[in-house]
Amino acid sequence: MKSYIKTGLAAVLAMAFAVGCGGSGPGPDTPATAGPVGGGGSGVATVAARKFDSALAEMVRHDEKGDWTDATCTRVAQQFIDAQKEQTAGGGQSLPEASFNAGLAYQRCSKHAEAKAQFQAALSASPTFHRAKVQLALYEYREQGDAVLDQTIQKLTDAVIEAKFQNVDALVNLAMLQMKRNAAKAAQGCTDDMDCAKLNIQRALAIDDGFMPAFNQLALYYMNQARARAKRVTTKRRTLTAADGDQVVLSGQMLDLAALVCSQAIRKNSKYAPIYNTLGLIQVEQRNINGAVGSFNTARTLDPNFFEAQMNYAAVNLSFRGFDKAEQAYRAALKMQPNSYEGRLGLSLAIRGQINDMNLNQNIAAADAELQRAKQIDPNRPEAFFNEAILLQEYKAKYAPEAQKIALYDTAARMFDSFISKAGNAPEYAAAVKNANERKDDMKKTIEFIREGERIEAEQRKAEAEAKKNPPPPPPPPPPAGD
Repeated sequence: MKSYIKTGLAAVLAMAFAVGCGGSGPGPDTPATAGPVGGGGSGVATVAARKFDSALAEMVRHDEKGDWTDATCTRVAQQFIDAQKEQTAGGGQSLPEASFNAGLAYQRCSKHAEAKAQFQAALSASPTFHRAKVQLALYEYREQGDAVLDQTIQKLTDAVIEAKFQNVDALVNLAMLQMKRNAAKAAQGCTDDMDCAKLNIQRALAIDDGFMPAFNQLALYYMNQARARAKRVTTKRRTLTAADGDQVVLSGQMLDLAALVCSQAIRKNSKYAPIYNTLGLIQVEQRNINGAVGSFNTARTLDPNFFEAQMNYAAVNLSFRGFDKAEQAYRAALKMQPNSYEGRLGLSLAIRGQINDMNLNQNIAAADAELQRAKQIDPNRPEAFFNEAILLQEYKAKYAPEAQKIALYDTAARMFDSFISKAGNAPEYAAAVKNANERKDDMKKTIEFIREGERIEAEQRKAEAEAKKNPPPPPPPPPPAGD
């Protein structure tokens, strides 16, 4: 549930931004700090405690430095697992905190299968361990999406109550999903999802006024409120937050509040990557594109595995033709999520934007390959079909031999037809459908022009051939001299 700028059709046509729904995820949970409990009067508990404390200290160190790698994630996780094994080997009580922290260590490097297994182990060891319940509920939502949104909210609500409203991670994640649902559903002390989300964020900050995920969600709350109050006005120029001539005017006061929250959070912790990503989203809404570029870049620098920050940095560079930087960021994002439709589409656009006489064939093929990957990922989405038609019309046909142009234009027209069919009556594609129809008309005229030229050339060749077959009679000889 992290926000990012989607490289959708708006970015294709207008180099505009379409900010992803939802909110930036609450970020890494804090490790459990309860130490091992002894058993049987042996020295096992002391050994387990040393291993637990050593792993915890290393985890905190890596969090502070932001230098997690696959190797360190695995090593720290294994140290917690070893502490758990040491604790139980001598008959001591199970140590769910160690399994939970091992899961968090794996999570730091997006090793989600390993993390989930450790959270399950923690819950199996202690069925009332509400922090593990929260993480498992979030994984269920990650895997099944909005189909289980209501159930996930209920599970997080139960965890919050079980923790007597002291689990800040549960409170913030609950707020995040309430903002996502945004329904008229009341709860204890609040009137609807948005009101409840704000209350839960405030509860989290009341417990820990330095909890960065709560600041992040509060900033997103104000940004979402600004969007909710937005009104559309017609303008002839394309803008950064809406394609095809509509400019979204957001509440300046709410955006200022959102930016202020980010500023306060950064003063508390300048190494927390998600807050910079959120600040970048706010700056996009404020039309501060230079600021957004810097914020997204800071977020992805602090956390190179931050998918949304990489995507946002790529999209904002794509918007002002920074194709090389966009390509680099899209490739980084796709290493994390190879099946991202927006990533494949955006990478195709970044490659296409760099086509020149020196790399013509190579870049056309590479851009087309990314579009084909996008179509495989989701064959029902229309954007890849539109962009494949553009690639055919503007590049393949333009530079092809004359004998191949008509076939390529015909193929492009069919791609536009596929796009139009898949776009249907969706309002977000209305201007693009109009564009596609205009392009089809232009190609029809081009084809007619080419065929007329071919007809004229054919007639000329025929006339020349006839002339060779039936040459004109030679002119009569001149009269004799003196006549």
